[in-house]
Amino acid sequence: MNLTGAEIVVRALIEQGCQTVFGYPGGQVIHIYDALYEYQDELRHVLTAHEQGAAHAADGYARATGKPGVVIATSGPGATNLVTGIATAFLDSVPMVAITGNVMNAQIGTDSFQEIDITGITLPITKHNYFVGAVEDLADTIREAFRLAISGRPGPVLVDVPKDIQIARCDYAPQPPAVPAPPQAAKEVRIRDAAACINAAHRPFIYFGGGLASSGAQEELLALAEKIDAPMGCSMMGISCIPTGHPRFLGMQGMHGHYACSTAMHRSDCIIALGARFNDRVTGDRTKFAKGAKIIHIDVDGSELSKNVPASHGMRGDLKLTLQKLVGYVEPARHPEWRQTIALYQSEEERNRDSRPGLTPRGAMQALNRHLRENTPVATDVGQHQMWAAQTLCFRKPRRFLSSGGLGTMGFGMGAAIGAQMATGEHAVLVTGDGSFGMNLNELATAVTEGVPLVILLLNNGVLGMVRQWQTLFFDKHYSNTVLARQTDFVKLAEAFGAKAERADTLEALDAALSRAFQYQGPYLIDCAIGQDEFVLPMLPPGGSMDDMITKVGG
Repeated sequence: MNLTGAEIVVRALIEQGCQTVFGYPGGQVIHIYDALYEYQDELRHVLTAHEQGAAHAADGYARATGKPGVVIATSGPGATNLVTGIATAFLDSVPMVAITGNVMNAQIGTDSFQEIDITGITLPITKHNYFVGAVEDLADTIREAFRLAISGRPGPVLVDVPKDIQIARCDYAPQPPAVPAPPQAAKEVRIRDAAACINAAHRPFIYFGGGLASSGAQEELLALAEKIDAPMGCSMMGISCIPTGHPRFLGMQGMHGHYACSTAMHRSDCIIALGARFNDRVTGDRTKFAKGAKIIHIDVDGSELSKNVPASHGMRGDLKLTLQKLVGYVEPARHPEWRQTIALYQSEEERNRDSRPGLTPRGAMQALNRHLRENTPVATDVGQHQMWAAQTLCFRKPRRFLSSGGLGTMGFGMGAAIGAQMATGEHAVLVTGDGSFGMNLNELATAVTEGVPLVILLLNNGVLGMVRQWQTLFFDKHYSNTVLARQTDFVKLAEAFGAKAERADTLEALDAALSRAFQYQGPYLIDCAIGQDEFVLPMLPPGGSMDDMITKVGG
């Protein structure tokens, strides 16, 4: 069939199994939007309030499904507004396809109205990007973008389509959806060597990140843990990969991780790292990190091996396939002394846990736990509330905790929650703070317009809590520009957008408000006041190691 480039864009998206796209129209994508109108029965377009919100929604859709999220924006400011969302997806290895319009080929390089070199701008934050110079290349370029986004280590791909390419015509023949490049296990000899190292260990520890969900290797992980009698911990990106209540799972590790988890990892003699990258929030001072441990590192991206910490055994390969072989090579083992030591770490963690009654941050998260269903996706923004959620919330299914890890994007949560809700059909939750919520609260308009059943739990302390915590502990309480002192009434604001909203000042009021929110088929905001001097603990001090962990302040 003979189609315009704009029609080919839309037909190619449908061909790739895409059902929902997020975006914002403009002059250089008006032909694509005309095609979206013609195919609206086959492809749903969600109009957001801002292109950044659209990118975060596509990201949330992808995190909740494992399938590429798709976002469309016009040239110039439309394209540049995607940058933060693309970078967020890139640093968290989230599959995304971004389609941007541009000025006609003849105008490229002339500083034409809303011309921007978006491929140049996004080169460092995409797996690959394309400038389409001929309409005959368009369909295959989009197919290749989808294939790249889901192959190996997932990530975002951008396709820039000039306006004359959208207008031009050529023949189009549908093709099957793109499939990822065939996964491969690590080399057999490396797997055998790693197994020998594990067999010699007395204090093994399994550490996993977001790569576990990407590979679908949960069963293999649990089989390995049982066979070698190892505790497990995760990076923030690994939360929800396995059920939170698993008896071997110690929780999140790192700067604000669980004490037992971070301590066990630091004092193990063999760390088996799966789909994680040992960033600075995980290791603290790398020269002092887990000095007594041999590190076995498996990752589909070979560039991560020994990048941040030296690996005794680095294996590049698909996690699922590599673990299947590794489980066959390791010997069954029991480590009763190590289990007793872990129990002591857990007892110490319990003694330091915040057990104050009333509406504390942990109390608010525990209240939310009572209302979460098996498939409820929870998105967070970035800050103290993010860490309280990561430490406390319980998940039973994978891909249900959505948070910006690598980039730490304030304002991520609102769009991500909308995308996750549309991907799952479940009530979604946004845990946010007043600072982060202010970044992209305009997407409340999207949630209301689309009738998104979304529970927004806003922990309102009137300050930029995480930065203030640092100022308290390390900067002699110099509260420079972290007291917001805003007069915003979030309840009235939400109601002005058309959402339901209420204020909760006690734990009992919060529990009742959550009940009403989960029954409402639309966005429902709960403004929950907390103290401005609440801390996220444990915490590693700047430049510190696990031996310097702060577990309580004062007293």
